[in-house]
Amino acid sequence: MQPNQTSSNAALMVRRQAAVTRGVGQAHEIFVSRAKNAELWDVEGRRYIDFAGGIAVLNTGHLHAGVMAAVKAQLELYTHTCFQVVAYEPYVELAEKLNALAPGDFAKKTLLLTTGAEAVENAVKVARSYTRRPGIIAFTGGYHGRTNMTLGMTGKVAPYKLGFGPFPGEVFHAEYPNALHGVSIDQALHSVEQILKNDVEPERVAAFIIEPVQGEGGFYIAPPEFISRLKALADRHGILLIADEVQTGAGRTGTWYASEQWPVAPDLIAIAKSMAGGFPISGLVGRAEVMDAPGPGGLGGTYAGSPIGCAAALAVLKAFEAEKLLDRSNTMGNYLVRGLLALAEKEPAIGDVRGLGAMVAIELFENGDPARPDAALTKRVVSEAARRGLILLSCGTYGNVIRILVPLTAPDTLLDEGLKILADSFAASR
Repeated sequence: MQPNQTSSNAALMVRRQAAVTRGVGQAHEIFVSRAKNAELWDVEGRRYIDFAGGIAVLNTGHLHAGVMAAVKAQLELYTHTCFQVVAYEPYVELAEKLNALAPGDFAKKTLLLTTGAEAVENAVKVARSYTRRPGIIAFTGGYHGRTNMTLGMTGKVAPYKLGFGPFPGEVFHAEYPNALHGVSIDQALHSVEQILKNDVEPERVAAFIIEPVQGEGGFYIAPPEFISRLKALADRHGILLIADEVQTGAGRTGTWYASEQWPVAPDLIAIAKSMAGGFPISGLVGRAEVMDAPGPGGLGGTYAGSPIGCAAALAVLKAFEAEKLLDRSNTMGNYLVRGLLALAEKEPAIGDVRGLGAMVAIELFENGDPARPDAALTKRVVSEAARRGLILLSCGTYGNVIRILVPLTAPDTLLDEGLKILADSFAASR
């Protein structure tokens, strides 16, 4: 039986609430009917500027012409064989390109998968297989996925971990360096060393896992000095360094991998989200000898590295080169930061403006006091912006950060329009 047709967001929300589990959240009570580049229209015909990008998935925008053409061409050839049964060249070509782009003067190999959590989960599998050790050290505020293992590594309880334990053992959390909130580089490294003294011996630790810029945690950037010293500590004990680039990868921070900006190369990199312009695919890239530790059959998945996803990802890489989107990421980030700093001069609640490339955020405090995060104002501003036609997302341990993940293909005129709506939303939410 065909569902009743409707053009009302409210009516669709009623159907959604009756049919879809409440555990699947929804930031805005809006149903999309169509989208293009950095704009979308709901079922009632209302236009929105998209500053969320499907949570960092649409660096090349909605319905990028090159990506859509590549997918349509692939649909005429084959859609699935399972790479472990009958292989196909696009998987190999994409792996070659991801290897070539990865930092580090050593041979690399790639595993293609489907989701970010799957990439991170396989990073742990590979690290444990190579080191023959079980322990993993993650960081407070980190977000790594929704599977049992990745939830265990995620450094935030509500809402992700509530009621889902127990989580895997031998996972520990060190402090993430955050000068704004009083955690220095020395303090963060000391917390790592305390774990190695008090909780687990270094010889049982397979890997450190860290986001170059925390995504859900609040867009805090890992200081290069911290990464350099963490890698030295890792190398001293035979521990691997995993960069979780599910959100930072695919050009969001001004380089294809954010870890290209690190003073040292990670041993493994998990990537997903924007690498295929909205089509499901993810990858794990790393040192060849580490990646080859699992035996044949130890890695894979039925839909892993699907032909459709591979075609889309190859088209995204072409678009980045042809449209100079890495340069655009940096210029866009600078443009947004300037606009937000100007807004912060008028809005004392904005206590910090930060960004790496076009991964930009503002953090809100009561009267600008970092000890008093203002989640209530953050929620009001995000809701008011949506009412005025701007899609935003909040994040952060205290829910007081507004993040901007607008497609890199958005023109400056659209950025200006979005920033104007944001400013008006602050004014209306005081």
